[in-house]
Amino acid sequence: MTDPTPRMNTTRRAFLTVTGAALVVRPAKATPASMAAAIRQAIGETHVKPGRIKLNVPPLVENGNVVAVSVSVESPMTEKDYVKTIHIFTEKNPQPNVISFRLNARSGKAEVQTRIRLADTQTVVAICEMSDGSCWSDKVDVILTLSACLEDPI
Repeated sequence: MTDPTPRMNTTRRAFLTVTGAALVVRPAKATPASMAAAIRQAIGETHVKPGRIKLNVPPLVENGNVVAVSVSVESPMTEKDYVKTIHIFTEKNPQPNVISFRLNARSGKAEVQTRIRLADTQTVVAICEMSDGSCWSDKVDVILTLSACLEDPI
């Protein structure tokens, strides 16, 4: 008896080529609107005021793969007045919510440092949420000469 199902004579290389091509995913195009949505997701509809927080990022960055960032907030860090959260957002990275730090009154100082990657020349925004529910922000426009986050496959 013969098998009515047609068989395909496929090589391993051909199979991997076809299935691999089907799995290619292109990164989402980041926009200032995606950063605004990420900010809303992090802090809700709270009104954000400028001041009280200082974002330190070099305004001119040679290599976007490793960018030093520090954030400090004017706060006494007491039981009644302290920084709850510090967020860092970027407008053109594939993921606009770069990092969030959670603090409390026993943190001592409201200062954080980290290194981030930047995909392109863009604005970096830091927002802090205080224990009383108020939110404060600072932003820096960063010019980049060599972009990072360029893993766009073929």
